Amino acid sequence: MNRVKTAVIPVAGLGTRLLPASKAIPKEMVPVVDKPVIQYVVEEAIAAGINRIVLVTRSGKEAIENHFDRHFELESELARKGKTTLLRRITDTVPAGVELLSIRQPKAAGLGDAIRCAAAAIGDEPFAVMLPDVLVHTRLDAGWNMKHMINRFEKTQTAQILVERVPGNLVNQYGIVDCGHRLMNVGVSARIFDMVEKPSRAEAPSDLAIVGRYILPPLVLKLLKSTGLGAGGEIQLTDAMSELLERSPMEALMMRGRTYDCGNKTGYMQANIALSLEDADIGLEMRQFLASMIRKAAAEGLDFQRTEVA
Repeated sequence: MNRVKTAVIPVAGLGTRLLPASKAIPKEMVPVVDKPVIQYVVEEAIAAGINRIVLVTRSGKEAIENHFDRHFELESELARKGKTTLLRRITDTVPAGVELLSIRQPKAAGLGDAIRCAAAAIGDEPFAVMLPDVLVHTRLDAGWNMKHMINRFEKTQTAQILVERVPGNLVNQYGIVDCGHRLMNVGVSARIFDMVEKPSRAEAPSDLAIVGRYILPPLVLKLLKSTGLGAGGEIQLTDAMSELLERSPMEALMMRGRTYDCGNKTGYMQANIALSLEDADIGLEMRQFLASMIRKAAAEGLDFQRTEVA
């Protein structure tokens, strides 16, 4: 059986949607509560049983590698002060038995190109692709969705794509899959008949949007070798996946939880609010603060439906 052991996380993007915050700091390093976004994604992979993480990076992104490296001076100081809980949190970012590699992408030339750069590290094995902008939040088990995708792939050897339902007026912002109007519940996989990139509402075959989590067979790497430039003048993974769909079945798995697109300001702020409300250390204070803000806004007659502020 071909087992999924490797996850590719492309982190070479410029992060223009988060400027100016991402001018000097990699967008993957902006914090959600007290951890950078990239750490949530790595933890999700590890929780799903993946033991090899391949970061496809570029010049100027060294802070990501440094974050997952040891900081002996800081660790010694925390140990000296007896701050064992905090010490454990900074030393367990990559647990024992998990390998983390960095591979340079000379030029940000699309997701497909990033995966091509990682081909030697992947080898002739199935692999996961996890987009670092997308924070997939489930309260009980960070790896729940990836576990189900991996288990389904290892049972059927069929490529898996994680999907969620989106409002009809937002389908033009996503890749949309056609599962033949199959009724899908959480954790259920359904065959994909077609994929459409950012269709209009009238042309969308469904409301099932691709989330940014994939389990793919090694055949995709062979297809990417001959994949030409696509949208935006870049090498697109979706083009190789469309060709894969012509050769073999693919399935969509309905996700559990909620996604936050931390690559844009709205999604990033939503993630901070949502996760801070659940945080063991600051959750109560944040809930009290948010309740007071809502009461204050209501007392001042603020209309939350208005897009402008007087």
